[in-house]
Amino acid sequence: MHSATSTSLDSDDFDPLDHLNVIFSHPSTLSSVASTSLALRSYQDDLDEDIAELVSRQTASDAESVRRIQAAKGELADLFKKIESVRERAIQTEQAITEMTADIKRLDGTKRNLTLSMTALKRLQMLTTAYEQLRGLSKSRQYRECAQLLQAVIQLVAHFKSYRSIDQIATLSRNVADLQRELLEQVCEDFEVTFAKGEVTQKKGMLGEACLVMDALGEHARNRLITWYCNTQLREYRQVFRGNDEAGSLDNISRRYSWFNRMLKTYDTEHAAIFPAHWRTNEMLANSFCEGTREDFKAILQRSRQTLDVNLLLSCLQETLNFEHSVERRFSNESRASIDTILSKDDKQGGFGQAISEAFEPYMSLWVESQDKQLALLIPRYRQQPIRNTEDEFSSTTVIASSTELFHFYRLILAQCAKLSTGSRLLELSKTFAKYLDQYGQQVLFYFLGTTGSSQQGPLIEDIIAILNTADYCYHTCNQLEEKIRSRIDEEFKTSVNLQNQADGFMGVASAAVRALVRKVDIECEPTWREMRNTPWSKLESVGDQSTYVAELLRHMKEKSGEILKLLQKQHYARAFCDNLVDLMVNTYIMSTVQCRPISEVGAEQMLLDSYVLKKGFLEIVTLNAEPGTQAPAGFVKRVNQAMSKVDSLLKTLQVRPIPPEALVQAYLIHIADKSDTNFRKILDLKGIRKSDQSALVDLFSAHRASPSHENLPQNSPLLTPLQITSSSSTGISLGAPSSGITPPSLGSGRFDPTTFGSAIINAARDGVDRFGSPGLGVSVPGSGPPGHGTTPPPAVGQGDGHSGPTNLNENLKSIGKFFRRDVSGFGRFGRGGEDGK
Repeated sequence: MHSATSTSLDSDDFDPLDHLNVIFSHPSTLSSVASTSLALRSYQDDLDEDIAELVSRQTASDAESVRRIQAAKGELADLFKKIESVRERAIQTEQAITEMTADIKRLDGTKRNLTLSMTALKRLQMLTTAYEQLRGLSKSRQYRECAQLLQAVIQLVAHFKSYRSIDQIATLSRNVADLQRELLEQVCEDFEVTFAKGEVTQKKGMLGEACLVMDALGEHARNRLITWYCNTQLREYRQVFRGNDEAGSLDNISRRYSWFNRMLKTYDTEHAAIFPAHWRTNEMLANSFCEGTREDFKAILQRSRQTLDVNLLLSCLQETLNFEHSVERRFSNESRASIDTILSKDDKQGGFGQAISEAFEPYMSLWVESQDKQLALLIPRYRQQPIRNTEDEFSSTTVIASSTELFHFYRLILAQCAKLSTGSRLLELSKTFAKYLDQYGQQVLFYFLGTTGSSQQGPLIEDIIAILNTADYCYHTCNQLEEKIRSRIDEEFKTSVNLQNQADGFMGVASAAVRALVRKVDIECEPTWREMRNTPWSKLESVGDQSTYVAELLRHMKEKSGEILKLLQKQHYARAFCDNLVDLMVNTYIMSTVQCRPISEVGAEQMLLDSYVLKKGFLEIVTLNAEPGTQAPAGFVKRVNQAMSKVDSLLKTLQVRPIPPEALVQAYLIHIADKSDTNFRKILDLKGIRKSDQSALVDLFSAHRASPSHENLPQNSPLLTPLQITSSSSTGISLGAPSSGITPPSLGSGRFDPTTFGSAIINAARDGVDRFGSPGLGVSVPGSGPPGHGTTPPPAVGQGDGHSGPTNLNENLKSIGKFFRRDVSGFGRFGRGGEDGK
């Protein structure tokens, strides 16, 4: 029990009440209270003894620690005393050693001073002797020996620089300096007299040795002699070409370079042996010639700026570049790169690159202007040329010859400009390129697209294909031209070179060409659409098989589409054609449905059946030329389903009877799904409901649309809102975008006016990207009328005067091209060899 109690008492969470309850858990245990109390007292006494013992031990331990600390302090004080004693003995030892070696140090200093004095005396003797010898050699013009001795004298004088305060040494230093000046003047005089008397050949050796003296005298002496030589040799050049207006004109620029080439030959044969090779005297002579000639040209060009002939300017510049090339190749350790190679800006600082041609740089704008004028003459000529030679066999890869001719001309101009300037003038030329690329796309390709072809059918398919191929070729070549210019232009101008707007403009032309091809199919199908519109849809009594016009419509569509798809070499254009054709057919079906009003419920049901057949036929467009069994790409299937869903929504609403009226209202809210009274009235008009009966239906529609279940419906649906149904006596309708405000003429006749086709395409470009539809196509308008049907034609662009149309036409072409370019790369491969794209 004691052990258990002890354990319990030692626990951290001991509770005396719980402990007592455990011990005295029953009344019978109360008899042991006295023994338990005794045991607890005994345990308490034991604890008190243990505590007292521990306290006494701790007290003894603290006293021992204090004693040890005191002992340590005493030992540390002894240690400090010993260290101080050692330091004092070290100081005493150092003082003793210093006293012992003081005499030795004085002897060493004396010896060193004596040695320096003897050395200085010996050098002074050598300097005096050398000076006297040098004076004698200079008078006898023994220049080789003078050069060697002069170097020694100059070195000896440098040793006595710190002794100039001594009169004798100062006098000797002045005498040496005077002798150096005398030698300099003497050598210069010898060169002047020898060259003046024409005795260079006879005294070539003496002059060569004199150059050694100039080398010994230093760089300033060498530069003076070289400068004199260059001025002497170029004196005649300056007199002839600077003092004579006729000889110094640009017409005689070749005479300047011929004269200097003769001068270099004279140097090689007569003077090269005189001057040391490391002086590069001939290069200094060339530099002087180039500097003088450059300043001459600057003055001449400034005087003749107003009357400067561009051809003469180019001729002079080309001769100058050739001269610079030859001079730089002569004086460079490594042969210069090709003249077409564009050096970096740092590379141009050295050598002879632009040493003279720099004077022509400010006038290169005249050359760029001349290229601008030449290009301006090409555009009208290109527009007058036929798209292709009708006598030659047509190829699906045909490109209009003028496009290749234009870019070939660009390449020649670029190569020439790179020789002349790789700075701001090349950037200016790139902007000129951009200007006429815009004009070519707008005034030539777009002009062809709107004006060529027979009188009844618009542009020929072969012509449209050639225009499409040309636009695609120009698009890719634009990008290559931009990279070529950037690789040649100076670094600071690279970011300013940009032909992407022009590339997008050509892609816009390509999208318009695809649109024109789609229009060809539309023209082919127009008779069958007319048959559909002539069908009495309000008088049908029952629903049968597909209508008679459906098979004929699909036959015409597939035949014409297959013919066109065979000619489209690039699959993204073929896919764009198929996508746009589906949109056109669906929109035309909706337009024709509207023109067929009134439409009975049976007629709407028959139309819905026809639409299912048409949908199946539309899905086959993309695989017309593929292997049998090829499935249409999933993306195309989705597009057809989305397009035909508009037809389904319209027809499913029309096939609901107006009685009970709630059924028609609910069908409208489900399929059309908007809150517009105007659109609801359009459905009533299409069903042929009289105006007097429409008010009650409209009121009922207004009540139903206000219910909470329909509060999230849009105000206007994209299907019915563009429809503009005229009076019952007219068949005119509009499917254009509401912002366009365009009401197409009647389609009942089905005739195509070729005079309006080009204008319709141009108007579409003028109206902006929205008229061309979703970015995925860049050319189609879901829910809008087909191209060529819907606009009142203004004059075609570029007709008559050869100038561009409104500014926004080309900008819209570029915007269309951006959308078209962005997504054509995502079109899958199809229609060739059974390959499908998603």
